[in-house]
Amino acid sequence: MADGRAPVEAAIVEGAIAIAHDAAAAILAVYAQAFEVVAKADASPVTAADLAAHHVIVDGLRRLTPGIPVLSEEATDAVPTAERRAWTRMWLVDPLDGTREFVKRNGEFSVNLALIDDDGVAVFGVIQAPVTGTVWYGMPGVGAFRRDGGVETAIRARPVAGRGAALRVAASRSHRDPRTAALLARLGDIEPRPLGSSLKFCRLAEGALDVYPRFGPTCEWDTAAGQAILEAAGGALFDPDGRPFRYNRRETLRNGDFVALGDPDLPWRTWI
Repeated sequence: MADGRAPVEAAIVEGAIAIAHDAAAAILAVYAQAFEVVAKADASPVTAADLAAHHVIVDGLRRLTPGIPVLSEEATDAVPTAERRAWTRMWLVDPLDGTREFVKRNGEFSVNLALIDDDGVAVFGVIQAPVTGTVWYGMPGVGAFRRDGGVETAIRARPVAGRGAALRVAASRSHRDPRTAALLARLGDIEPRPLGSSLKFCRLAEGALDVYPRFGPTCEWDTAAGQAILEAAGGALFDPDGRPFRYNRRETLRNGDFVALGDPDLPWRTWI
């Protein structure tokens, strides 16, 4: 890699993509029938699909990389903070990102897997869209790719010079708050593109979107895979002070506010 990190082994890349595919199949098996929605302690929804994908991913990653621990959204309470903070490398997983979209049956949900190194950097990410079967993956310093069936394409975020008059801005279908609405107003001429889950990062990485602002709660498993893919495609994710996110560095797994950009040269500081 250009930053001195060793590239992720091809066997791990292909193995993780295969595991994401298997998790997507488990999700679709639930999606095809009636299912119950249960509220977790934080009031977020969980279904049998979340849990089925969790087991597929955790079991698969333990076989693929037995020396690398796995932190999944559906099992964070089982891992003491001191234990995970001592990990030097880890998988950070959201088995079903966009459960609200899953419940709405609009297809805008995903499987997220990210490999985190000892500096808290997301060095590899995979995002699978179960309904379409599309997979995006990337390694910062190496490149980002989209895979549709047997066809793989290198992808690149859209530079400032390549955009038209209007910025294409990702807007969450399920999380729109007054601060986001005010920021969108400051952007001027925009084309809002409502989209659920971490698929927003994928669309940024392939040049279909320019900006994804997010105020309000997210967790580390919501952003890690998307950040790796977006950075591999030439984009960036910053906190309000201009720092890229790092993972498993704090007591909490909650993220702060962020803006994700197809082109880091966009004047995002004037918008925040």
